[in-house]
Amino acid sequence: MITPSTTSVCESIWQQVLDKLQNDIPASRFDAWIRPVVPEINNQALLLKVSNRFFLDGLKSSYGQQILDAVQAISGSDMEVRFTVDPDLEVAAEALTEQKAHDAGRITVDGYIDPRFTFENFVVGSSNEFCHAASRAVADKPGEIYNPLYLYGGVGLGKTHLINAVANALIAKDHTRIAYRTGERFTNELIQAIRAGSTEEFRNQYRKVDVLIIDDIQFIAGKDRTQEEFFHTFNALHEVKKQIILTSDRSPRELTNLMERLRSRFNWGLVADIQPPDLETRLAILASKAELAGVDLDRDVAQLLASRITNNVRELEGALTRLTAHATLTGRTIDIDFARHVLRDLLHEEVRAISVEDIQKKVASYYNINPREMRSSKRSRTLAFPRQVAMYAAKDLTTLSLPEIGEQFGGKDHTTILYAVRKIYKMRQDDDDFDDEMDRIMALLK
Repeated sequence: MITPSTTSVCESIWQQVLDKLQNDIPASRFDAWIRPVVPEINNQALLLKVSNRFFLDGLKSSYGQQILDAVQAISGSDMEVRFTVDPDLEVAAEALTEQKAHDAGRITVDGYIDPRFTFENFVVGSSNEFCHAASRAVADKPGEIYNPLYLYGGVGLGKTHLINAVANALIAKDHTRIAYRTGERFTNELIQAIRAGSTEEFRNQYRKVDVLIIDDIQFIAGKDRTQEEFFHTFNALHEVKKQIILTSDRSPRELTNLMERLRSRFNWGLVADIQPPDLETRLAILASKAELAGVDLDRDVAQLLASRITNNVRELEGALTRLTAHATLTGRTIDIDFARHVLRDLLHEEVRAISVEDIQKKVASYYNINPREMRSSKRSRTLAFPRQVAMYAAKDLTTLSLPEIGEQFGGKDHTTILYAVRKIYKMRQDDDDFDDEMDRIMALLK
């Protein structure tokens, strides 16, 4: 039970913590991350409440240790600190944001920008240097060049890091209004606005910003009403030279369920792809992350991780985090045997045999169709072509015979599989762009 005296102690400790942190954390970050936290004493522990899980993860990752150190320094004891989510704070936070926007006449940031992602800690290699340079150019002169900036590539290659880095670079600039959304959230907000009859407010929310960032824009493909709204928002912003930044898992040309007029607009600015990092870049990423974590990473361990986890930087970083956590908790040294033991599931996953069902699911996801259509007899191009790509991949990545593969595709005859394999092979030979697309698909499957 919280009494007036415990509340007073809580407020006193937290205010001193705020005073200390305010000297150590930049003002914009302090207001965004520390100020919204609500303290409470619960069973002699300091309970720090925030509005949602997304905010909680970012707070603990970015400033959790600083908060713990400050509390212990102020309280003079090992006071327990616990972080938790209080959904009631979500409503209050939204109301406060709206009021601040009304009072100031502008919105500085609408959406979550991860403070950990900056240009300074982005490891540049041959696979991403062009995208990095383009992103820096946009951060320097938003709306003037490369508008829109469209970055595409596989999962975990650094697209989200770069667009957050652009946003973080712009936050320091006065009167820059940034809206950051995922394609899914943009769609969900539109659906809610339609249901509530507030589409005009929805439009105004996005058309008054200086920079609009949409992560995973491919999510709107096949959603006609969302595409229509985004088309008009795009035009309204582009006409007044406001910066638009988009990411996707594939190029505009490959978004087959996207309106042609949107696809053409995505090509108005700069379209740049991020490829999986080469071995040297993967080693550099590991070295950078290990240095930030204060870990002395053995060269053989780094070589093991970089050579086995090849297509996803996020998994590479996650592997290092797991190793560090296990070593800290067990007091073990991170050597090659320890790494193989701790990461046995992940390292095994990288070399596991892929099934036809896995191929069908991933190719269907890439082309934004239902995986069940892989086994159907429908022959429309939007379904038949992805099916042929999956057949080609199944022949290349599995040891199954043509009849066996055909059984996995709804009982197709082996001649159908052979036709698909030859067709995709010839297309790769004749079309460099399609060959690059297939390289990306095959990388996703391996």
